[in-house]
Amino acid sequence: MGTLRFGMISCSLDGFVNDGDGEIGWTAPSDDRHQFINGRVRDVSVFVMGRRMYETLRVWEDWPPGRPVEDEFAALWARADKIVCSDGLAPVDAPRTTVERRLTLDRLDEIVARTDGVVEISGPTTAADALRAGRVDEIDLFVLPRVVGEGRRALPQGMRATLELRESRTFIDGAVYLSYGRPGA
Repeated sequence: MGTLRFGMISCSLDGFVNDGDGEIGWTAPSDDRHQFINGRVRDVSVFVMGRRMYETLRVWEDWPPGRPVEDEFAALWARADKIVCSDGLAPVDAPRTTVERRLTLDRLDEIVARTDGVVEISGPTTAADALRAGRVDEIDLFVLPRVVGEGRRALPQGMRATLELRESRTFIDGAVYLSYGRPGA
């Protein structure tokens, strides 16, 4: 049985993953943060994400070699299974990638149960039901020193949880990594 982790590589100090125009250019990681992210996703067996997140991350499918920190992430991305949840995305021709129309909580439980390692669900819309239902074992956020005022919230409206801090770290670019889990889990 795996662990279900909600992971957002970047959110603003006021809790948004993009700004009011849907832009995310301000979220690019510094090299030290990128290296830490690589270490963090080393145990990910399955990435579960929505269409927008996949469209952002699919650049790693044919990443041109050049910088070691990026090359390492591209290799980690290539070895993990990817499940893209989308009603509108046609099947994709990418290794280890499947498209599912609707991700139910039962289906997510099935994925976690058959996985050794971590199932990382990302994208606030895709993860919303699992977060509200308390199905997520870990919540990992990288909070950036930026206030954007509006956009898509990192955590869903109506979510309630009591969590304990498991780990934190500060990076050169001022970002702060926060990892939370359920008490006693």
